[in-house]
Amino acid sequence: MSDRIVLSNMVFLARHGVAAREKVEAQRFEIDVELGLDLQPAAVEDDLERTVDYGPVYETVRQIVESTTYNLIEALAEAICHELLSEYARVREVTVRVRKPEVRLGGPLDHAGVEISRQRSG
Repeated sequence: MSDRIVLSNMVFLARHGVAAREKVEAQRFEIDVELGLDLQPAAVEDDLERTVDYGPVYETVRQIVESTTYNLIEALAEAICHELLSEYARVREVTVRVRKPEVRLGGPLDHAGVEISRQRSG
């Protein structure tokens, strides 16, 4: 599917990571979400009801990132994909990128990150 809604570089403070300090000290997480769905009906009719409203998607992602603690950013990305596919019936495919810019690996690094894509089964 080529039609996509993109929410890029959402920034949240949260506690995800394996190290003990990461469970206590909030750090910055940057999240991108791409939702694959047919946007033609909404575009032709100029009708919000025929697409997915960005506001609730943002709030869903914020809730997951800020209210739960995961050891791995892979688990965080998977939880976001799962919830978005569960919550939005029009969405056929979700891609989530999670970036962790404050990761400490002993040297200069822009960020560590993961990207996962999931499709609705059936």
